[in-house]
Amino acid sequence: MNVLITGASGFIGHALCNTLAEKGHIVKGAFRSQEKLLKYKINMDCVSIGEIGPNTDWMEALRGIDVIVHLAARVHVMKDSTADPLSEFRKMNLDATEHLAKMSANAGVKRFVFMSTVKVNGEQTENKPFDETDTPCPEDPYAISKWEAEQALHKISNETGLEVVILRSPLVYGPGVKANFLRLLQLVDRNIPLPLLNIDNRRSFIYIGNLVDAIISCCLHPNAKGETFLVSEGEDISTPELIRMIASAMNKKAKLLPFPQSLLKIMGTLIGKKEELDRLLRSLCIDSSKIKKVLNWTPPFSMRDGINETVKWYKNRDV
Repeated sequence: MNVLITGASGFIGHALCNTLAEKGHIVKGAFRSQEKLLKYKINMDCVSIGEIGPNTDWMEALRGIDVIVHLAARVHVMKDSTADPLSEFRKMNLDATEHLAKMSANAGVKRFVFMSTVKVNGEQTENKPFDETDTPCPEDPYAISKWEAEQALHKISNETGLEVVILRSPLVYGPGVKANFLRLLQLVDRNIPLPLLNIDNRRSFIYIGNLVDAIISCCLHPNAKGETFLVSEGEDISTPELIRMIASAMNKKAKLLPFPQSLLKIMGTLIGKKEELDRLLRSLCIDSSKIKKVLNWTPPFSMRDGINETVKWYKNRDV
């Protein structure tokens, strides 16, 4: 399989390029700049395509490609300072994606695998986990732009025959993780008491090794054509359970303190961390039975395996 990975220098892209190359596939990674390209010594072809947008010239990158995995995106940020966030998200996540898909169809690419987000379904679950039959309910500009991109891709597929596969995932963790998950690792490692003992929620996660395996299945399996899949570890846990699992991997005892959730919410609002705190308090579960059934896919790593590997990387990383 000749595969082009956009966002090849990112958290998911780097891991995917490595795994595909190890499995003997011909991999081409798209990088924004030569500087980023030089940092990744992977057995693959590399192409510098500049800033990704609705006018990017993909012709050279697409030559000889069978499958595209489109990971490059303007990702969700906690505090967006742009005047019109939705417009900015649409430029990258909708317009640029639509342009790439049209060029891909014209270049004879067979399949287009698009990395979306469970946020297309919504921000939280209550009585049942999210699945592919739910009516999409994106709330923020990031999720809206991803949902619009999904719809645009299906339209292009209907018009051109390009095989489109959509993957929606929850929070991805593993070696190289950043943002909130890295901060949680740091807090547990520093033995900082966390007032999160009373949180009674359930959340889905996915280890980077499991997500990469699922993406490759979506590239190769004939039954993936035209499908949308929600993918997760399948081991939904509460925030306190996650902290205990991380602490155990660090050979520490989790320091969890009881504290009323109502007061946590008030404090989060006062210190400008409401959205971050909401992610710790709310439930967000995924039913990934469809991908398991349709593609006969099983996560190769347990959540404990994933946490152990993440902690191992965290302990040995260059700070």
